[in-house]
Amino acid sequence: MNAIRPSRPTPGAARLLVDCLIEQGCDRIFTVPGESFLPVLDALHDRTAIDVVTCRQEGGAAFMACADGSMTGRPGICFVTRGPGATNASIGVHVAFQDSQPMILFVGDVDRGMRDREGFQELDFATFFGPTAKWAARIDSAARIPEYIARAYATAISGRPGPVVLALPEDMLSDDVPAGLAPRRFVTRPAQAPCPDAMQAMFAMIGDAAAPLAIIGGAGWNAKARAHFQLFAERLGLPVATAFRRQDAIGPASRVYAGNLGYGPNPKLVERVKAADLIIAVGARLGEATTDGYAIPPLTDPARALIHIHPDPEELNRVYPAELAICASMDEFAESAALWDEGEAIPFDAGGEAHAEWDSWATPTPNGHALDLGQCVAFMRDTIPADSILCNGAGNFSGWWHRYWRYAGYPSQLAPTAGAMGYGVPAAVAAARRFPDRTVVALAGDGDFLMNGQELATAVQHGCDMMVIVVDNSAYGTIRMHQEREFPGRISATSLANPDFAALGAAYGAWSARVETTAGFQDALTEAKGRGGVRLLHCVIDVEQLAASGATISGLRAPG
Repeated sequence: MNAIRPSRPTPGAARLLVDCLIEQGCDRIFTVPGESFLPVLDALHDRTAIDVVTCRQEGGAAFMACADGSMTGRPGICFVTRGPGATNASIGVHVAFQDSQPMILFVGDVDRGMRDREGFQELDFATFFGPTAKWAARIDSAARIPEYIARAYATAISGRPGPVVLALPEDMLSDDVPAGLAPRRFVTRPAQAPCPDAMQAMFAMIGDAAAPLAIIGGAGWNAKARAHFQLFAERLGLPVATAFRRQDAIGPASRVYAGNLGYGPNPKLVERVKAADLIIAVGARLGEATTDGYAIPPLTDPARALIHIHPDPEELNRVYPAELAICASMDEFAESAALWDEGEAIPFDAGGEAHAEWDSWATPTPNGHALDLGQCVAFMRDTIPADSILCNGAGNFSGWWHRYWRYAGYPSQLAPTAGAMGYGVPAAVAAARRFPDRTVVALAGDGDFLMNGQELATAVQHGCDMMVIVVDNSAYGTIRMHQEREFPGRISATSLANPDFAALGAAYGAWSARVETTAGFQDALTEAKGRGGVRLLHCVIDVEQLAASGATISGLRAPG
């Protein structure tokens, strides 16, 4: 006779784990299910406080968790199985680390008694994830689940936010737990105010500067930091540039916004950085992309001072030596700065010249191509809400939106500073679930899309309302661009034979359209705006239309 399964699972380690997540405020989990954590899946069955999003590949699930953490400031949660599941998910951990976003990856693991035998799909997860996570550990004792979960949350959100990886031995999840053991209380991010003496020193340095410039956005940035720092900068007329892919760190309409750094920046902004006698970096790590290979600004320059504000003391003076290093939470620092009374100080850029330079640079002009992406972005600006959330992975296509889109809302830009391909569609799924009332757009190149395009199935299954724009030039365009520059006329391994993306979208259950002209894009976007669910625009462009900078393949072939 078969045993009768109880209607409610027996309380145990897996149920305690889920209770701990709920206690910490977890309301959503992204997962590809695996047999190594079946007890957790069972414990989630009747817990309506947590929305379980079933994904199609662990890399997509991890990207969704990373994006969710970016939007909420709380760790995005992902569950995957051991071995192949964990290695697939590792790309999300790497992005969360380099992007300074809070995330916790739970990995089902082999039984405790089978460790160190190279059992089925066994890996040493602490060693594997150690270089790309803030903390990687294994919960061997069910009685310590509350301790580990609380520590994981605290680690992920404190200082420079980042990912945590916890391995869950399969047999441990079925253990009973001591009576009375309860989840630990809600963990909040430490609110670290800046040192008053350091703030006074900063104000003195600003007062002595002739041409200061701020570079903002990064670890711990939030809506409060954005609002207060913008107020501070506007009172001073302080030109503000955003770090690579941190363009929503300040309102684009602000008279002090000077544009974004990274790949393909406004040459006039680059000259402003070079001419600045004081750089105020707030939240930004001043990484390779933002500084054009640590050259703009240079690592050391006697003619330029650096004030670096960051929530993690280990990041300060790690790469760029600072004349003044301030360890503080971004919002606490920005609020303190906004309260500063500068008296009769004359604004540094009273006429808004830096903003005008950016506005001109960010206004597209026709480029002569049948499908002119600059004009498409301009039409998007006039057609969909200004606070739309744009999500993209890596590729030359993204430059059109980085240059011409105005990231007015917060959050409104989900894009990996780590430069990972395949991020856009999963991030859009996370955004559509987190902000169902806002317009969400996934932007992807053809090569970029096919790395995680299968998550369209997740989007349709979970009722996401989102648009997907696939820019198809039948090439790995960025690599092709570099190839033409370094080895002109010798194309190798960068051409792509693509499917009909409109037909593929329809197969997943999305409304879709093929677009080959600017007018066709305008018609398709207008129709997509009036529809719900998942909508995909397959935009076919000439490979010559390489980037928003105006570069073309033929131009790259030209001497010099």
